[in-house]
Amino acid sequence: MIAETLAGLALVKSAVDGIKSAMSTANDISDIAGQIDDLFLGEQQAQKARNKKAGASQFSVNSVAKETIDAKVAAEKLYEVSVLVDQRFGHGTWQGIVNERARRIQEAKEVAKQAQIEQNRKQHELYETLKTVGIALLAIAFVAVCLVGSVMLAS
Repeated sequence: MIAETLAGLALVKSAVDGIKSAMSTANDISDIAGQIDDLFLGEQQAQKARNKKAGASQFSVNSVAKETIDAKVAAEKLYEVSVLVDQRFGHGTWQGIVNERARRIQEAKEVAKQAQIEQNRKQHELYETLKTVGIALLAIAFVAVCLVGSVMLAS
């Protein structure tokens, strides 16, 4: 867990360093988009590591302090980048990026949810079809047994 937090925080720090170095020469936001992706990814990794249950060690003061400080460092770095982006590309640019990202994540979740609903529907239809076929086969077998039985009794 600590390794995941460190990896996430290292990714955040390297992304911020990359953004800072590219900021002065960036013509538009796409010039630093890769570093912004890394920034969000690193922050997400740090949050996942913080929220992951790790047994008894999760209650140690060292663990709690490290996770809290790492989360604050990641938040500071995000704020630092937000200020840099807004200064370079205009007020509200960063918030627009964050809002658009959240919208796209929500859309992706909705698409995945709809795909799961459709898959469940198809699976239910298949089950119902198999059940109907099974009942039909049992009925045919019953009729066949009755016919064979009546032929045998008649002879």
